Amino acid sequence: MTPNFANRTIWTGDNLDVMRGMNSDSVDLIYLDPPFNSGKQWSAPIGSEAAGAAFKDTWSLSDVNLVEHGAIKEKNAALGAVIDAAGLAHGKPMQSYLIYMGIRMIEMQRLLKPTASIYLHCDDTAGAWLRTMMDAVFGDDCYRNTITWKRSSAHSDGKQGSRHLGRISDTLLFYALSQQSTHHKQHTPYSDEYVSRTYRHVEEGTGRRYRLDNLTGPGGAAKGNPEYEFLGVTRHWRYSRERMAELHAEGRIVQTKAGNVPAYKRYLDEMPGVPLQDIWDDIRPPGRKESTRYPTQKPLALLERIIAASSNPGDTVLDPFCGCATACVAAEKLDRQWVGIDVSALAYNLVQQRLAREVNVGSRETPRLTGWDVTHRDDVPQRTDLGDIPPYNSQENRERLYGRQGGYCNGCEHHFPPRNLTIDHIVPRSRGGSHHVDNLQLLCGACNSAKGTGTQEALIARLVDTGVRQ
Repeated sequence: MTPNFANRTIWTGDNLDVMRGMNSDSVDLIYLDPPFNSGKQWSAPIGSEAAGAAFKDTWSLSDVNLVEHGAIKEKNAALGAVIDAAGLAHGKPMQSYLIYMGIRMIEMQRLLKPTASIYLHCDDTAGAWLRTMMDAVFGDDCYRNTITWKRSSAHSDGKQGSRHLGRISDTLLFYALSQQSTHHKQHTPYSDEYVSRTYRHVEEGTGRRYRLDNLTGPGGAAKGNPEYEFLGVTRHWRYSRERMAELHAEGRIVQTKAGNVPAYKRYLDEMPGVPLQDIWDDIRPPGRKESTRYPTQKPLALLERIIAASSNPGDTVLDPFCGCATACVAAEKLDRQWVGIDVSALAYNLVQQRLAREVNVGSRETPRLTGWDVTHRDDVPQRTDLGDIPPYNSQENRERLYGRQGGYCNGCEHHFPPRNLTIDHIVPRSRGGSHHVDNLQLLCGACNSAKGTGTQEALIARLVDTGVRQ
């Protein structure tokens, strides 16, 4: 689907509103580093590039939360059940946090293309529940890995006498929406011990390290491997006689002494390394040159690995909690398109500074300010992927809604004749709602007036609080 937003866009505002206004199937990769329900107040120190950035990672259950939970249950019963269970096990703060995350997961699922992937960054505070919620939204068959990122060395992170072990890792929940989702295998360097043990030969003249590999054909004749004599040895070989002669001429075949089975010379510098596993202990937190002193900043190398593994050049990457815009900078460096959303306008300033310094190879003291074409928006996009739809207040919509609601107001739930009901947006246009009939309802005059430009969740919470609705 064609996106209804430009590449290199930073939105300031509630990411739920912005995502509701984005076209479906318009994003190739989502990385999100949301609040962790840590119970902490985060802020960047005065004098840092991110000074003024702050967020409160504490949660309490409200009437609006409960109505949003009802909306979640209507769209995804399994997700609603997970949130119910978390509330019983951990109480209202956890339930409130998961409602906040759940309603946003539903929108992320809509935005992702069928071949897309999503990585959710979390820790052990709510990670188990987030994993189960991701199963409910994206499907457990789309689950790929729980990646452990070792972010620091051993240290004491609790009060003296604390009984828990030191917490030195975060978690990345990785989901790919189909078997056709983009995946590029990543590698890490071999250890020094492995190199010295396995690539123990050093070529004279070039100094290149190599090991000797088998040239005989596995399975012999049964696998179609040709049999012939080579350097005085008759075997079933991996390669044809002509190819073996070419490799020998290139110096790629070694026979340690006459009569020994020849071997293939495999150079260390031609090997990609160790295939990436699900424990990442080779990426350190941001260093001095990279750090903006943003309280929860993640290293650029971490995002570069994710983006390189699960997207192609030209693909669109979305970070709905973009903070200091590390995902956006990494996407730019890897020739991807990107969009970010954050509650603070500082994200726009930070991405400009970091693009100038880290992509244009400037320095902290003298960044190359070359006028990056980054768009800053504080509005809500309007979807363009819904096709031709009638005006929201058309008679066609009125009749359809009256039948769907059975003549009852969708606020106070009292019955009215058609002339006493007004068409209204469930999600206001100002918060990403569309004119599509699925986002429309009928309200009586009193409820329509009480709702105003607010949300349906706020209206229902108010009606319940005043006893108008049970």
